[in-house]
Amino acid sequence: MAFTRLAALVLLGASLANAAVTKRVTCASGHVTANAACCVLFPVVDLLQTQLFDGSECGEEAHSALRLSFHDAIGFSLRGGKGGGADGSILAFNKTENAFHANGGIDDITDGQFPVFLQSGLTAGDFVHLAAAVGTANCPGAPRLSFMFGRPPPKAAAPDLTVPEPTDSVTKILERFADAGFSPREAVALLSSHTIAAADVIDVAIPGTPFDSTVGTFDTQVFLEVLLKGKLFPGPGNDSQPGEVLSPLAGEMRLQSDFAISQDSRTACFWQAMVANEARMTSEFKAAMAKLQVLGQDVRRMVDCSDVVPVPKPFTSQIKFPATFARNDVQIACHELAFPNLATVAGPAPTIAPVPGS
Repeated sequence: MAFTRLAALVLLGASLANAAVTKRVTCASGHVTANAACCVLFPVVDLLQTQLFDGSECGEEAHSALRLSFHDAIGFSLRGGKGGGADGSILAFNKTENAFHANGGIDDITDGQFPVFLQSGLTAGDFVHLAAAVGTANCPGAPRLSFMFGRPPPKAAAPDLTVPEPTDSVTKILERFADAGFSPREAVALLSSHTIAAADVIDVAIPGTPFDSTVGTFDTQVFLEVLLKGKLFPGPGNDSQPGEVLSPLAGEMRLQSDFAISQDSRTACFWQAMVANEARMTSEFKAAMAKLQVLGQDVRRMVDCSDVVPVPKPFTSQIKFPATFARNDVQIACHELAFPNLATVAGPAPTIAPVPGS
């Protein structure tokens, strides 16, 4: 009898604890969230979608917002002496940071974001990293990124030479990531962002040149296509520019750094493991981004408002070799892992269209 009463009390306590954990708040806007402090963010999400992301599109602004969050946050060192991390300095001090060589082309998104930022009522850091989470959510297949709310205003611009560049060696890139607190595996995970990315200034003659053939979908296609044998450069006259290597497809750019990382013994297996493994890519990218987006911040003073981020549409297809490509076109650098069996798209080799501007 005593045991029965004890069991009942334990069940009651567990039920009450679960109810406390799952208690929700209904905001004046009608949205439901886990914390009332997050209610102020729902109108900002709507503002972002209508005024920045062209009605919730996975377009140039969404891609650039994700890039901006990385360039903002990586200006940080565990040893100090660099920037404030994920503090929004790249937006607040954009005239300074836009001038850095590694931030080439960033001015388009800072110019686009700044008027919306002024309407938002948020600090620059909260705005930059909320915009990245919301923009990424517009891309089918993307993970629902976390968002921590409560960054103080940035104190100063980040210093130059904190953002890795496509011309850097793998050793230099990994050292920069390690200095900010990221392992080689996490560095590769963060490069998942290139699945929805394009280059504007590596070759200024061809702005909006995508890094894979499915730039509007957050899938593992970029990890496959970086491994394919290169045939040409996408620019006029097949001319090459610093920071790129031969691409497998017309209209597509392959970054020198991406290819080097895919072939280096320290990172090749992490790269290859992403191919056709959507679950691994999204889970590792989400975890690495959650770490990136609070670099330099005191998370004890922040509120988890991840539930204000829209839920992305799922990616329900399977990646394939582009037309005319097959297994013998893959440049394997990790022989410890079996390469997945993939079908090939039918038809002639494609020419990849540039990402259109807003």
